[in-house]
Amino acid sequence: MMGRRFFSSLITVSLIAKPLADYVQPAYALIVFDPSNYTQNVLSAARALEQINNQIQSLQNQATMLQNMARNLQSLDFSSVGQLTGALHRIDGLMDQASGLSFDLDKLQDQWRQQYPDSYDATIKINDVASAARERWQSAMQAFRQTMRVQSQIVENVRGDGDLLADLVNRSQGAAGALQASQATNQLIALSTKQQMQIQTLLATQFRAEAEDAARKAQSEETARQTTKRFLGTGTAYPGN
Repeated sequence: MMGRRFFSSLITVSLIAKPLADYVQPAYALIVFDPSNYTQNVLSAARALEQINNQIQSLQNQATMLQNMARNLQSLDFSSVGQLTGALHRIDGLMDQASGLSFDLDKLQDQWRQQYPDSYDATIKINDVASAARERWQSAMQAFRQTMRVQSQIVENVRGDGDLLADLVNRSQGAAGALQASQATNQLIALSTKQQMQIQTLLATQFRAEAEDAARKAQSEETARQTTKRFLGTGTAYPGN
């Protein structure tokens, strides 16, 4: 009898508890953590950040390259060409004013045959011989005078080259880009070339003067020999008896 009553009570409690369970909600939901999925998300975010950093670095490099190109293409606002060519023109002017034997090859050959003949005509007069000798002396003196004038002009040019050289070196060292440095260097090379051309011109005038003076002396010796020979004659005028 007691067992039946306990069983009936248990059934009654079960019937009452079931409807209550249908209306009671859980206090919280269980969150599930997936380590593998989390790791993949972190790696994807890191790759995306790395790509963004690479793009930023690439843009910075392009900006730097453009700035360098702008500096390298910046032209030098100075030119020494006028000063260099002006100095050479002044020396050329002195060369053009040269009297006596010319530096022009065709003119020189004609002047040489006239002033330095291979032989003298037997009928030539003493006055003509003396006049030709004086003309050769004057030509030699003019050649030496021209050499000194060229020397003086070169010395004057070199004095001006000192300031120009310092200016070009300072501009080369302070060049903003490759173009400015290259242009300054080219002008330094032009200055050196101009000085070499001046030296060559000076040597030409000096050797010309020395050669003309040596030719004059040689011609004077030949003239004296021919004159002495004409004065002595063949010797038949004085048979000795």
